Amino acid sequence: MSAQIHPLAAVDPGALLGDGVRVGPFAVIGPDVEIGDGTEIFAGAKVLGPAKIGRENRIFSHACIGFEPQDLKFAGERVTVEIGDRNTFREGCTVHRGTAKGGGVTRVGSDNLFMVYTHIAHDCQVGSRTIFANNATLAGHVEVHDDANISAFTSVHQFCRVGRHAYVGGYSVVTMDALPFTKTVGVKPTFYGLNRIGLSRKGVGAETIRRLDRALRLLVRSGLNTSQAVEKIREELAGDPDVDYLIAFVESAKRGIHKSAPRGGRTGGGESNADD
Repeated sequence: MSAQIHPLAAVDPGALLGDGVRVGPFAVIGPDVEIGDGTEIFAGAKVLGPAKIGRENRIFSHACIGFEPQDLKFAGERVTVEIGDRNTFREGCTVHRGTAKGGGVTRVGSDNLFMVYTHIAHDCQVGSRTIFANNATLAGHVEVHDDANISAFTSVHQFCRVGRHAYVGGYSVVTMDALPFTKTVGVKPTFYGLNRIGLSRKGVGAETIRRLDRALRLLVRSGLNTSQAVEKIREELAGDPDVDYLIAFVESAKRGIHKSAPRGGRTGGGESNADD
């Protein structure tokens, strides 16, 4: 089955459209764009290249995919966007291409939901099964790992990371890494414990949840500094894949991690992963 292109759409002859692709009126698809089977481009949406988009994606009206990066260093070099399968980009979403100094590629995995007016900046790396609520915004070079949830009007500073299964609450301003498996909320982000509901909904077992809870209590509430807490976690709980991922995430943090608790001590900010 060939692509179905509305007569009022503008599709460059250099674009490659898979079987069953549907393109609505006033949509624009530029040259050097590849779109996989079954993807739907709604009325008024725009996709520019170089860009590669997988199968069964839904790109709603006025979404803009593959536009130039908003970076003063960009000088017209070839940089791209790569998007997986079964993603939904609602109205007004923007996903920009990478930059040469940032690796040249902005990547989005599969099965993600991007609600209205979300923004994925240049060189971001977004995993799979994430949810971005309305107006969630990533600056350049941000990593969002699988199964994370970023709530409405939240902004994430450049080069920060959001870990797997993290929940970042609405209107948060993330300026360090948001820990995996946890709830992080606030203009001065605060750690609100394990994301138990999110983990349970994703089918994570009770024993894994118990071990993650113990690891996070050691990291945040034991009174140990970060390096000491990581060694204690490794001593007690190493060998569990999710705990090992948590350890690796903390040890690889370059901007520090948000781990300040709402009760006891200060109630905002975060802590570097260096020794206290």
